[in-house]
Amino acid sequence: MNWNAIAFDWNQIRALLATIEEGSFSAAARALGQTQPTLSRQIAALEADLGVTLFERNRRATQPTRAALELVEHVRSMGEAAQRISLTASGQSSAVEGLVTITATNIMASFYLPPIIRRIREEAPGIRLEIIASNELQDLQKREADIAIRHARPEQPDLIARLVSETTGHLYAHPDYLDRVGRPTNLDDVNRLDFIGFEQNERVIEHLNAIGLNLTPDNFRISSGSSTVHHALAMQGLGVTPMTRDWIDQHSILEQVWPALPPIPVQTWLVTHRELNTSRRIRLVFDAIADGLADQARARPRPRL
Repeated sequence: MNWNAIAFDWNQIRALLATIEEGSFSAAARALGQTQPTLSRQIAALEADLGVTLFERNRRATQPTRAALELVEHVRSMGEAAQRISLTASGQSSAVEGLVTITATNIMASFYLPPIIRRIREEAPGIRLEIIASNELQDLQKREADIAIRHARPEQPDLIARLVSETTGHLYAHPDYLDRVGRPTNLDDVNRLDFIGFEQNERVIEHLNAIGLNLTPDNFRISSGSSTVHHALAMQGLGVTPMTRDWIDQHSILEQVWPALPPIPVQTWLVTHRELNTSRRIRLVFDAIADGLADQARARPRPRL
């Protein structure tokens, strides 16, 4: 090992990886809990240590150079190794123990969380985990849960949120249902379909009408607060349900109802209260879920067209 050749420090490498993953200095600084000037200084110091330019800076955007893109896989491996070191060390400490409660939607809890939970249990066996599978928003401020996975950024100032993935939502139905009622060729056709609703259909109608539809409560004859129940009902040919494209592409035969309809942006936010700054067990679980969901998003196949 040539120790003299390793001139940079880990904070600089972390700043590089966060900037490439998040897409800008400002987004990377938010993800790392730093100010943008601090992160920019770390990038500049790394460029000086390595003797290369890593980002082309202009008023509109920050673009990684070819050198940065060639380094990123090595940098990502270092980040994963650092995460494993942190988890392993914390898992062996008697102080990293106790209950952590996680709330997530039914589909998130059933399909996305289990492999992440398995890794946490392997590397931090002293932590006990409770998963609340529900579409209802648990109140983190009242400690109804320690960590929440949500599809909207919280507005409360004492909550910490990290954007971990982005996808799109679309309308889906079983092919048999579309064979029976006819596949839509315009908005009026879509407006005549049966929809599977949620517990608060007024908000659903508002969001769907915002993308060009003209739905009323009469479109919603069946409702459920569970996303897995939505899918099961749609599989029985009972109507149309909004779902995310990445989940449908991997887990279902449901068919997109009318591809010309504008997609619905869907973000996934990981949220906790500010105890994250003082509780090692919550920080460990929070970071493991954030990394796991980001890894899953990168590994997903390209969506069907």
